[in-house]
Amino acid sequence: MTESTRAERPSFYRTLADRHPAFMQALDGLGVAVRQAGPLDEKTVQLVQLAAAAATRSEGGVHSHTRRALACGVTPEAIRHALIALTSTVGFPTVVAALSWAEDQLAKADGG
Repeated sequence: MTESTRAERPSFYRTLADRHPAFMQALDGLGVAVRQAGPLDEKTVQLVQLAAAAATRSEGGVHSHTRRALACGVTPEAIRHALIALTSTVGFPTVVAALSWAEDQLAKADGG
C-alpha cells in the first residue's frame, strides 16, 4: 500500500495495519487476487462489492466501496442506482441505510 493510499484509509484500518501488518497485507493481497480472478472490470467489481456491503448492512463496507467506486470512475448516479436496485431483494430500510452511508462519502468527494 502506498503512503497516499494509506492516508486515505480510515483511522481504524491504519491502526489495524500498524498492529497486524502481515494480516492486513494478506487481506490486501486477497482483494487484488479477487479483482483479477475474472473478466469483470474494476467498476463492476466495486459495484458488486458495494451491493454486498449494503445487503449485509456494513456501514464501513458501504463507505469503502463507495470511495473505491468513485476512484475508478463510477458516477454518483450509478452508485445510487446500484443501491436502489437492491430494494426488492434486501428491502427498503436496508437500502435507505446504505444510501445514507454512501451519501456520507459522496458529500466528501463533492467537497461537502
